[in-house]
Amino acid sequence: MSGPLIIRGSVSVPEAELLWRFSRSSGPGGQHVNTTDSRVELRFNLAATDALPPVWKQRALERLADRLTSDGLLAVTASEHRSQWRNREAAATRLTALLTQATAPPPKARRPTKIPRGINERRLRVKKQRSQTKRGRNGAGWD
Repeated sequence: MSGPLIIRGSVSVPEAELLWRFSRSSGPGGQHVNTTDSRVELRFNLAATDALPPVWKQRALERLADRLTSDGLLAVTASEHRSQWRNREAAATRLTALLTQATAPPPKARRPTKIPRGINERRLRVKKQRSQTKRGRNGAGWD
C-alpha cells in the first residue's frame, strides 16, 4: 500500500500525512500470530490536514466528531487478515470510505407535498366503515 489515498475526483490524502502503527493481532494466524505484527492502525490528522478543501474538511470534522481523538486524529484499525499487507489495504480502504462518506454533500432537502383531498376523504371513509363493523360485533342489544 503506497501512494496517496484518493478520496473523490482529484482530491487525495498524501502518504506523508498517514501514520501507520503495527502490533500483534488476536485474529487468525495460529502460532504465527504471536510473532508478527499483523494488526494495523492507520491514523490521519483530520484537524491539521491541508489536503482536503476547507468545506470538505469542516463537513468531515462535524460528521466524524465522535470518532476523532482530542487532537483531531482519526484512527482506523484492521486485523482480520493474516498478513500485515492485506490489513494495511483493508485499513486504507476503510479510511478512504470514511472520508468519502463524511465529505459528501448533504442530501437535497425534501420538499413536503400536500395530500390530495380525495385521498384523505377516502381514508377517513374507510376508517369510519371499519369502526362501524367493529362496533356491530360487541353484542349489545342481544337480550
